[in-house]
Amino acid sequence: MLAKFAYSFDPSTVNDEHLRTCARAITDTYAVCMAGANELAAVRMRKYIYGLALGAGGEQQLGYGAARLWGRGIATTVECAALLNGTSAHVLDFDDASSSMGGHPSVALLPALIALAEWRDISGLRLASSYVVGYEIASKLGSALSKAHYDRGWHMTSSIGTIAAAAACAHLLELEFDQTVSAIGLAVSQAAGTRQNFGFDAKSFQAGQCGAAALRATLLAEQGFTASPLAMDGEAGYTSLYSKSEDISQAMLTLNTAPLEIDRAGVEIKKYPACYAVHRPLDGLFQVKREFGIRLDDVESIYIKTSYGTLSPLLRRLPENGVEGKFSMEYVIAAALEDNEIRLSTFTDEAVRRPRLRKVMASVKSIESPGEITPRWAEISVHMKDGRQLSQRIDALRGDASNPLSDDDLLAKVSDCLAWAGSPIEAAKLYRGAKLIRTGSVREVLNAIESTQVLPERGIR
Repeated sequence: MLAKFAYSFDPSTVNDEHLRTCARAITDTYAVCMAGANELAAVRMRKYIYGLALGAGGEQQLGYGAARLWGRGIATTVECAALLNGTSAHVLDFDDASSSMGGHPSVALLPALIALAEWRDISGLRLASSYVVGYEIASKLGSALSKAHYDRGWHMTSSIGTIAAAAACAHLLELEFDQTVSAIGLAVSQAAGTRQNFGFDAKSFQAGQCGAAALRATLLAEQGFTASPLAMDGEAGYTSLYSKSEDISQAMLTLNTAPLEIDRAGVEIKKYPACYAVHRPLDGLFQVKREFGIRLDDVESIYIKTSYGTLSPLLRRLPENGVEGKFSMEYVIAAALEDNEIRLSTFTDEAVRRPRLRKVMASVKSIESPGEITPRWAEISVHMKDGRQLSQRIDALRGDASNPLSDDDLLAKVSDCLAWAGSPIEAAKLYRGAKLIRTGSVREVLNAIESTQVLPERGIR
């Protein structure tokens, strides 16, 4: 059913809102890739990629048959480009998300789709159609498997995203039906990613490897490489091994029925550069701060209750560095009280180690409510030293389909990312370039975004 949908999806059904969503996703994913480019995991991956590349210094000039490393003015193989761009885009945990998928859709899809479309000189419209296909599959599959699959410890961005990305790439290349079946089966043979790796370089690698594996599966299938048509739901197939043999047929029958998942659930662009688990509590805290003008010194303690599964990615101890701070409910709440904002600079090692915040961090307590993973929600209760208790519940977070970031909010985020990276690209130029998917090829989109401006090579942050 996955292959049938990817093979038969009609690109002419992609509408203006789908194109706008895809352009915003490209803008956001490219920007967070730039922001993450000098983080340790990205630098290590870049050195690995350069070591594999041909030529002195391990770099190639841009040209036909190559895919670029975003913002660097150099190119490599499509697999290596997807691997590095995907790793860099996920390393700060600032890339977009999908509650229905249970992961990060654009980092799973776009590094592979863009690399492949640049190499084969494919139109932006076909890219957008492929993105819609990939998002639909990731969301439907994630919803069908979510609780059992998540509880087993899978990193759903990678374990589900690899399947969705392979189907999307097969659609991009207009593979035959049998080839699309094999591409998905070959993706199953590579799908992986564990939540045990959260907090380590391997988490961002798992996101980058998702796109590289999907490309490998698709390009092998294009050459006639075969895989079982029962790789997804056979006796020893994906659903048996990766979940609890759920019958996903009913969910898959709804593929390509109105509304599409990209319309119903939407792409959730992250407002804060931290693990998604802390976003609703942050929204609630900022709302309380705006209403009552509270300060760090006014607070006695804070209690947070969330939907099931929300706290699983988070640290169970106080953080010691910037990376750990992104996965600390205690730190982000204390930092928001002190700084009145959460930005990339919130997560330097020095910021996380501020002595003034440690006492408040120890007073932040979080629990999960039993039940289903979705719908997601959070309640925050701020206990004041004067005896007041200020509470707020958040269901629709800033950035989800029912409460999306405005273009101004998106550009503010993109500006922060590009400034953090030291990139000379302007946020508005990046967004204008991404919008060219309506009329140009993917090569033309990237050329419009980058021109001759590239990231400087800098030391590791």
